[in-house]
Amino acid sequence: MKSLRKYLDKIKPNFQPGGKFQKFRSTFDAFETFLFVPNHVTKKGSHIRDYIDLKRTMSIVVMALMPALLFGMWNVGYQHYLSVGQTVTFLEQFWFGFIAVFPIVVVAYVSGLSVEFIFAQIRGHEVNEGFLVSGMLIPLIMPVDTPLWMIAVATIFAVIFGKEVFGGTGMNIFNPALLARAFVFFAYPAKITGDFIWIEGLSDKSSKIVDGFSGATPLSQAANYAVDKIPSDLTLFLGNIPGSIGETSKLAILIGAAILLLSGIGNWRIMLTTVLGGLFMSLIFNLVGANPYMQISPITQLLMGGFLFGAVFMATDPVTAAQTNTGKYIYGFLVGVIAIMVRVFNPAYPEGMMLSILLMNAFAPLIDHYVVEANIKRRLKRISPIQK
Repeated sequence: MKSLRKYLDKIKPNFQPGGKFQKFRSTFDAFETFLFVPNHVTKKGSHIRDYIDLKRTMSIVVMALMPALLFGMWNVGYQHYLSVGQTVTFLEQFWFGFIAVFPIVVVAYVSGLSVEFIFAQIRGHEVNEGFLVSGMLIPLIMPVDTPLWMIAVATIFAVIFGKEVFGGTGMNIFNPALLARAFVFFAYPAKITGDFIWIEGLSDKSSKIVDGFSGATPLSQAANYAVDKIPSDLTLFLGNIPGSIGETSKLAILIGAAILLLSGIGNWRIMLTTVLGGLFMSLIFNLVGANPYMQISPITQLLMGGFLFGAVFMATDPVTAAQTNTGKYIYGFLVGVIAIMVRVFNPAYPEGMMLSILLMNAFAPLIDHYVVEANIKRRLKRISPIQK
């Protein structure tokens, strides 16, 4: 690392004002500060003294996503060989999944960071760090056989219209990764809702898949009221089922949640209340019991689809979530409630977590506004008439 530091110091003057590559200063700064903690200090105004910066924060989140990514790679290979009736080793399953998933990760990062670099060069600003997480989240919430060009288009759309038009990282209203999934869902719905979209590597899927295998996800089975075909809670928890790359293993997601909570990066208020909101709405539907979907147990509801993934990695986005502590409780609870409501009331769109979080992203500032206003009124009531 010392030799790398010396090399960067040697070429750095070329990217400073007056250097021959000064136009690419923001690009150089992005790579330098990613590799080494910057020595920038605040010159004026209020600020926080801390050992961690935004890049380090984003890096911890990416580390927390690694268990879900690695399991997703193995599960892609496992589902493929299960669909064709072949028995292979664990390493062969993982290698197949790695070959299928890694290009998606590369395309998401390359397309998204390219847009980030272009906007940074045009504005003369530093490159925003937020896409370090978004670039990993986007592949994890996509079906594995989504075409790479579609991943690129969705990522570019999310970065431009989800971040840059609002001013970049820290200014965006909606979660960029969820915008990318929403773009694919509404522009190319067949890639999200089909029965065979979860199987990778088959050019003629209808003729090569073995009898008895279905690529349908537990959510699509629930939406069709085939609740008897939903896997057991243990299977849903472990995650060796069809689904988006990083959303199937709840065990891997909980490991990531532990990393976020122990490091102080994740917000437990939103995680907890999102789960409680989902449990509350599921229990309400259990009492109504108007159709088989409403009769699914609350635990099964939480284990299906991307509910827990959204609760841990999406709803907790510090930019698009509520900022006040009381607002976080309200925000998280409503995310959980609305997610289950969308699932049950709209069988054509069985996964409600994406829509729920995007909807609450829009209402998060309003929630904070009323929380702050209520706090002001409460404090004013404490003031005695003489003080007034």
